[in-house]
Amino acid sequence: MNPKYIRNFSIIAHVDHGKSTLADRLLERTGTIPERLMRDQVLDRMDLERERGITIKMQPVRMVYHSGCPERSEGQEFILNLIDTPGHIDFSYEVSRALHAVEGVLLLVDSTQGVQAQTLTTFEAARVQGCTVIPVISKIDSPIARINEVRAELAALVRISPDDVLAVSGKTGEGIDELLEAIVERVPSPRGFAHIAGAEPRGLIFDFSYSTHRGISVYLRVFDGTFRKGQPLSFHAAGENFIALETGIFTPVETPADSLSAGEIGYIVTGIKEPGIVAVGDTIGAAKGSLPALPGYEKPRPVVWASVYPESHDDLPLLRKSLERLRLSDSSLSFEEESSGVLGRGFRCGFL
Repeated sequence: MNPKYIRNFSIIAHVDHGKSTLADRLLERTGTIPERLMRDQVLDRMDLERERGITIKMQPVRMVYHSGCPERSEGQEFILNLIDTPGHIDFSYEVSRALHAVEGVLLLVDSTQGVQAQTLTTFEAARVQGCTVIPVISKIDSPIARINEVRAELAALVRISPDDVLAVSGKTGEGIDELLEAIVERVPSPRGFAHIAGAEPRGLIFDFSYSTHRGISVYLRVFDGTFRKGQPLSFHAAGENFIALETGIFTPVETPADSLSAGEIGYIVTGIKEPGIVAVGDTIGAAKGSLPALPGYEKPRPVVWASVYPESHDDLPLLRKSLERLRLSDSSLSFEEESSGVLGRGFRCGFL
């Protein structure tokens, strides 16, 4: 895939400003998910997310969009890789990881509330990362929408003309076509050394998942070369070698693909079942590659600590294994063994 026709972006916003609903409309308009399978909050896959109506885990998805711009006359299609992120401040680490994998963001603001504290926080994070920011007003169908006022607020924040602030309704679908065109026109094509013949593969891990059958699947943004099934690969930081059992994309479920090329976002099944080897922010590359590691993430600094002890000393290995498994789904978790004269041996756990 020519990276010229790839757009990687994320949606960032204050909590409850309509992110998940907007993502639903983008998936619907691009035909990514069949109409019979569409449901509200389709990218929120955890039961707690659907119960509370909030996004907790980031979720990547690949969309195919035929733009109305001149390339369409040549039969060209665009690949839009969206990473949906949480809006709640407690899950800001999820947002920071997503920003390392994209070139642009949709900064979403509720037309009934205006710019909020988390709006400023997420905007600053995107600015520092060098992402192109597209300001978008949501919920314009609301009878109490303050469209002109919020448009002026956003224009002042991002320092653009009010005419460049988009307005959409995730409920009715108004403005979605204009938003898709803006993504194609304003978000830069992927940075990196995409189409150098024979380039070594290199990608940045921004998340991972675990299953007892396939082991760890790393979610990555490819910056160089091409990853394929059967390739011998290595983690730079851990120095661990492995064979790629499968490469694929998110549709939004994990779907096998022949390869992942520079500029694309996808996953690689590693087959590794030992926790602690894979780390968010690590670089994945050829087993005997010569490319240096990509700039990664800063290690998260826990702000809340809790000591956890097993009821029985014999259960300490089981508790350690459980914490290691938990860290596979929440890479911000940290823990270290400690001892108490009263409670015995346990773990000091750090949370964001």
